[in-house]
Amino acid sequence: MDLQISAGETTGGQCQLPPQPKTVRETGLELTLLAELASKQLFGSGKTHLPVLTTRLRLSINVLREVLDFMVAEQLAEVAWRGDTDIDVQYQLTSAGRQRTVAWLERSPYTGPAPVPLEAYRALVQRHSALLPAVAAHDVASEFADDCLPAAVRELAGAALHAHRSLLLHGPSGRGTTTLARRLGRLLHGTVGVPYAILMGEEIVQVFDSAIHHPPSAAAQGRAIGERRSTDSRWALCNRPVLHMGAELALDMLDLRHDPFSGSYQAPPHMKATGGLFIVDDLGRQRVPAAELLNRFAQPLDTGAEYLALQGGRKFAVPFDVTMIFVTNLEPQALLDPSSLRRLGYKVHVGPIGEGAYRTLFRQQCRALGIAPDEAALAYLINELHRDSGQPLLASVPRDILSRIADFAAFTGLPPVMSVAALDQAWSSMFATTGMQFTAAADTTFFERIA
Repeated sequence: MDLQISAGETTGGQCQLPPQPKTVRETGLELTLLAELASKQLFGSGKTHLPVLTTRLRLSINVLREVLDFMVAEQLAEVAWRGDTDIDVQYQLTSAGRQRTVAWLERSPYTGPAPVPLEAYRALVQRHSALLPAVAAHDVASEFADDCLPAAVRELAGAALHAHRSLLLHGPSGRGTTTLARRLGRLLHGTVGVPYAILMGEEIVQVFDSAIHHPPSAAAQGRAIGERRSTDSRWALCNRPVLHMGAELALDMLDLRHDPFSGSYQAPPHMKATGGLFIVDDLGRQRVPAAELLNRFAQPLDTGAEYLALQGGRKFAVPFDVTMIFVTNLEPQALLDPSSLRRLGYKVHVGPIGEGAYRTLFRQQCRALGIAPDEAALAYLINELHRDSGQPLLASVPRDILSRIADFAAFTGLPPVMSVAALDQAWSSMFATTGMQFTAAADTTFFERIA
């Protein structure tokens, strides 16, 4: 079985997909499996053009000709119409072919693209993992050039990504840890090859997910289109994925999940995130204890591989090539025992920002929302509202405050204006203060504006 995976390298961070198989042997799949998949397509569509079958099964015309010749010889299919060119031909199932296909559909209703062998998937992941560009200091500096994040936080998070180590971001709610985790995904350069489906034993596992796997830039897309005829179309060229899950994450989601309607398995989220980031947000708020959830990833993080089981218990080894980022607003020591904490590569505290950074961020958000900044009102926000209430200077507060000022202004039909009265109103709506905390003057000003 010649899998032809030697072309799965990267050039300038762009993954080069394996070459297009020209024969059934080069696909790494059995002829009978390909005949089954082609029969299911013909069963659902009736008379079908050869190019349509190539698109649906993501196989070359040469491979499909070999498959269809076999089906014609076995009296499963026949030529329904032939045009002037070699590819202008339609096929349909025979009566015997329809009977056989009904049995195949009862066993497995899967009708998607032809899968790639598990061995080919392992080989490509392992090969391009070593060749993808590493996160460097200049990448971090460029991404966070206009950010008020402390330099120590940026450096620690960047080092974790550079070393492909797991990362725990912890800090008070509203500090922006979730936003930071997502922004770290922008530091991942290059592309990865994602198979539409993988063959594990005799079962098909779907991997590609359009909600997670996004096409690369226009330039890379142009190169990919130029190479489409020479590369295996069972693979999609994608940006390095960033997958985000929160309190809804449960242990059973991390296993292969059989879907009886599609007749295939769905890959777990961390497998779909291969080559990128898997963010576990709100750690400690899942139904499973944080230590147990972390323990689920302990061996894969140590070995770079894990075993996934099909129904019936048969297990298969798959690469674990994903950077894990855990995010929590709980105290790590209260959430995890010392042993669990040691398993995490980097622990980074993201706390309140300094007053100067807070002022800069507030002005940036004013510009973003089209609200003229008022230095006296900003001083009131910091010196009165924050200090009197004990609310820390969190990075999320400026946008939250200003967006509420914009909301109230839109409600009254007037342009948003930054003032003490507007800040009082926005603050009260954010922090659920007892009663309306406006001064009499501020209260009058508000009602005068809407009169």
